[in-house]
Amino acid sequence: MLVVDDDEAVADVYASQLSESYDVSTAYDGESALEQVTADVDVVLLDRRMHGLSGREVLERIRGRDIDCGVVMVTAVDPGFDIVDMGFDDYLLKPVEGAQLQSVVAEAVNRLDKRAVVREYHALSAKVATLRVEKNPAELESSEEYQRLRARLEDLEARIEDGADAESDG
Repeated sequence: MLVVDDDEAVADVYASQLSESYDVSTAYDGESALEQVTADVDVVLLDRRMHGLSGREVLERIRGRDIDCGVVMVTAVDPGFDIVDMGFDDYLLKPVEGAQLQSVVAEAVNRLDKRAVVREYHALSAKVATLRVEKNPAELESSEEYQRLRARLEDLEARIEDGADAESDG
């Protein structure tokens, strides 16, 4: 997790509040943030108004790298219609309490986990489809690998359906 805010005290407080649950790094400007955002970063807390690169510019560059991380804008800027085209996952207005921060970060991580399940499901579906085209039904039926693949696919399908049901109930 990466906390980005040009107010060092704010960034450090957020990092401290989250450090018991997450491995947290801090950046105090947009350029430093971009240096630290790698595939290993799962969530970025990003101030919108910073000196140098703005939070919006940092967000656009993160998304331009195709890094699959959650981004939560944590800012004193009241949202306008300009946020419609911004690729963040959540938007918090300062001041933010520790419990709210923990909750939003946990939700962002949860969404990333769901995306990973969906990605794995699609990858396994492609494998099943390929094998169905290339192998005859008897070969598929007698293959332990294929049976394990189908079982994993069914498990993922159930997890996705359970998640969809839970989200529609809430």
